[in-house]
Amino acid sequence: MPGGRLTQQERRRIAQGLADGLAYAEIARDLDRPTSTVTREVMRNGGPTAYHADLAQRATERRGRRRRQPETGGRPPGPDGRDDAALAEYEEKFTAIFVQQGLPTMTARVLTCLFTAEAGSLTAAELVERLRVSPASVSKAVTFLESQGLLRRERDEGRRDRYFVDDDVWYQSVIASARGTAQLAETARQGVDLLGRGTVAATRLENIARFSDFISESIFRAADQVRDVLHTKPPTEPGGPAPASPNDPDQTSPDDPDPAFPDDPSQTGRNRD
Repeated sequence: MPGGRLTQQERRRIAQGLADGLAYAEIARDLDRPTSTVTREVMRNGGPTAYHADLAQRATERRGRRRRQPETGGRPPGPDGRDDAALAEYEEKFTAIFVQQGLPTMTARVLTCLFTAEAGSLTAAELVERLRVSPASVSKAVTFLESQGLLRRERDEGRRDRYFVDDDVWYQSVIASARGTAQLAETARQGVDLLGRGTVAATRLENIARFSDFISESIFRAADQVRDVLHTKPPTEPGGPAPASPNDPDQTSPDDPDPAFPDDPSQTGRNRD
């Protein structure tokens, strides 16, 4: 694969590819570049709906000038003490992980914004401003996240919708995933008799069902065991250790059995209310 930075001409071809509705992989093949290069370029510069080649080129030039500055002359931290450039780079990395797990890019960017917001909540207007995208893009993303139980919506005093990721959002997401795995197990098991118990196909489905039963029940048990970790509060004194939760797995004695992973998968339940 060719190395080096993207040229302005390549950025214009990326913008044209996005306008034509091409996937990142197709654009990358046209440029003879890795798909990851195109993905990072677009995500770093406004996302697929707000990417502009000339703006991206200027932003890259600014970043290059910052890197060439002496360490003492770099960008100062923001008013809250955070390094805005470092935070932006971190948010890109966090978003990329969500994308790799299957979330659409804009949806992943919205979720990252909410997780990194100090209050854990933002209005649609605040998301539009932070992400530099259209209100319609934000609306589509939050609708999807709400349907998946990854955020909740409330009206604030100004009658504006405010979107929250609270302490239990991640727990509910994990539980929803475990329920999906349990449903897969049940569906696989229904095909055993249809295909003829003892046949190769039926045995394959039975193995999938047993495996999925064990995985889903393990997730249910582990999530319940450490749920309080998600409610741990910040330390009362700056720099002090965070208070331990009563069910924190790090506080468990090494000699204690782990209830989340029983030795015999056949002892796990197959249904959970």
